[in-house]
Amino acid sequence: MSALFEPYTLRSVTIPNRVWMPPMCMYSAAPTGPATGVATDWHFQHYGSRAAGGTGLIILEATGVAPEGRISPNDLGLWNETQAAELRRTTGFLKEQGTVPGIQLAHAGRKASTGRPWEGEHPVGPDENGWQPVAPSAVAYPGLHVPQELTTEEIQEVVNDFRTSARLALRAGMQVVEVHGAHGYLIGNFLSPSSNRRTDAYGGSFENRIRLAVEVVDAVREVWPEELPLFFRVSATDWLEQDGWTPEDTVALARILTEHGVDLMDVSTGGNASGVTIPTGPGYQVPFASRVRHETRMPVAAVGEITEPEQAEKILANGEADAVLIGRQLLREPTWARRAARELGDQVRVPPQYGWRP
Repeated sequence: MSALFEPYTLRSVTIPNRVWMPPMCMYSAAPTGPATGVATDWHFQHYGSRAAGGTGLIILEATGVAPEGRISPNDLGLWNETQAAELRRTTGFLKEQGTVPGIQLAHAGRKASTGRPWEGEHPVGPDENGWQPVAPSAVAYPGLHVPQELTTEEIQEVVNDFRTSARLALRAGMQVVEVHGAHGYLIGNFLSPSSNRRTDAYGGSFENRIRLAVEVVDAVREVWPEELPLFFRVSATDWLEQDGWTPEDTVALARILTEHGVDLMDVSTGGNASGVTIPTGPGYQVPFASRVRHETRMPVAAVGEITEPEQAEKILANGEADAVLIGRQLLREPTWARRAARELGDQVRVPPQYGWRP
């Protein structure tokens, strides 16, 4: 058996292979009315087709824990029972296909209230169903709204929003929850000194800047069953030469989150600073995941231009990660896992509607 198609167990959940789909926003929910943030037929077919294609774990897109936590007015949300109920249709189908369903819980922070990418990621105001973004400090991401600085009381409301959303994720049938701490969204805004200028208990020192991340993880763990895994997504570096979040910070955070019930770190990079030079290329973020894996007890998933089966297999065989997250390639090729199995001389499940044909 290839490493890519070995099952992987975290707590009581066994994921059938190491081909995982990361959260990728679809910006396809209703922006207003009773269906605000509710999953649609688009989401059902989008995730369902990747499950039928053999993907072992699918983490649904960044899902707002509150209305103001969405990136755009068209994002998924998980702050009410209607949203949770509609997601059960998708999670049920994923499980029928043998895929483990997960969801990323997110708050967009200072990058909230923007238009959909294909319409231009411009800041949107009330006339376009927008709202006032919030952040640790009133420091805007270039080109977007100036956020309102959160009070300590409002920070605790955010923590409670994550707690409530995790409870709803369980009702929606999810088996994995991921806390979004990456890509310049709210938790990442707090982590990085480039966006966190606070002087209270949530700013300044490393211990203070990670406080929100730890409090959110603790709140989620309070309601998320002990037998189910909890992930944390991090940007391992801001790619800034100074005054940014660093790989060393990421390793230190991983050690702490391990003690707070996080089972796996989903390691990405960037997103909190504009105008930086990022040396992209095949597997360019894998070394950051590998470092966390080798310097801590935290399992990791790697991401970043992983497109070919042999490439993914080497990442796992070399001990650089415990799983690979196939993003854009799964958008292009929903049955990527089947191709990978063929090329690696292995097997992956095939729906009987397809599999009986030679």
